[in-house]
Amino acid sequence: MSKYYPINEDLARRAKEMNSFYDYVPGSATAEYQRMVDEAAEIAEQQKRRVDPMYHERIDQLLDLYAKKLAENVNQRHSIDTRCPSILIAGGSNFPVRKKEKQNAAWDRNSEEFSYIQGLLSKIRSTGMGGISGDDPQALEKLKAKVEKLKKHQELMKAANAAIRMKDKAKGDAKLEELGYTPEEIKQLREPDYCGRIGYPAFELSNNNANIRRYEARIKELEKRAAEPAQEGWEFDGGRVVVNAEMNRLQIVFDGKPDEAIRAELKAEGFRWAPSQKAWQRQLTDNALRAVRRIKSIAPEAPDAK
Repeated sequence: MSKYYPINEDLARRAKEMNSFYDYVPGSATAEYQRMVDEAAEIAEQQKRRVDPMYHERIDQLLDLYAKKLAENVNQRHSIDTRCPSILIAGGSNFPVRKKEKQNAAWDRNSEEFSYIQGLLSKIRSTGMGGISGDDPQALEKLKAKVEKLKKHQELMKAANAAIRMKDKAKGDAKLEELGYTPEEIKQLREPDYCGRIGYPAFELSNNNANIRRYEARIKELEKRAAEPAQEGWEFDGGRVVVNAEMNRLQIVFDGKPDEAIRAELKAEGFRWAPSQKAWQRQLTDNALRAVRRIKSIAPEAPDAK
C-alpha cells in the first residue's frame, strides 16, 4: 500500500464553485487521487513479481514519488482553477480576459507536469528490465552483481568449450553435465552453427568480456564520484547551474525563458526541459559538466572551468 499525500479539499471545493453550477461532492478530489495512486501501486506490485527483489526498493521509491508529485499537481490544478472564474459563472460583462489568458498558460504548464508524472508509471514498468541507471541508489550494488554474473558466465563458456574439445566425447559430455548443462543443451552446444562452429563462438566470449569491462568502468566512475567532494554549481547572468546530487542530475535554471538559440544549444549538448523541476537537465556525469561549460553564456568565468 502506497502512502497518500494530502489533497486540499477546501481548494477543490472552491475550484468547483468557480467553474461549475453543480455542487462539490465532499471528499471527491481525495477519492479520485487515491484511486490513481492505488492503480499505480498495483502496477508496482505487478512489476515486483516480475523482477529480482534487489529492484523492489527502487520501485517503491518511484511509487512514492508518483504519489507525492500527483498530490502536488492536483492541488496546483485546483489553485489555478480558483484564479479566474469560468465565463459561464462570471458572465461576459467586464470579463477579465487577460487574467483568463494567464490562467490558460498556467493550465498548460500544469498539464505538462501531469504528463511527466504519468511517465513515472513507465519507469516503474521498466525497472529491472533493462540497464542500471546511475541515479539508482543501489546502482553500485547492482553493477557489481552484474559483473560477477558476467564473469561466472565467462568461466562457464570457457569450461564448456574445453569440455567440447575433449577427444573422448563421452567424457566431454560428462564434464558438461557436471557444469549444469542438460542433455538438450549439450546437444545444442555440439550442433555446428552456420559457420561450422560448435560450442560458444569466440565473438560471444569477446562480447561478454567487453561488457565486463564496460560495467567495471561504470563502477569505477560511480566510486570515484562518491569519494570526491560534492560538486558545486554556479550562477550566471540570467540563471544558475545546479548540481543536484540527490536526483543525479545537472540542472540549468533560467530566470526567464531562454531564447531559441540557447535552447538549441542546450538540446545539442544533451539537456532536456523537465517541467517538474522547472529546469533544463541531464544525468550528472563528467561529460555533463564538460557539456555545460561549453555553452559560453552559461559557463563559469573561472579559467579552469573553460
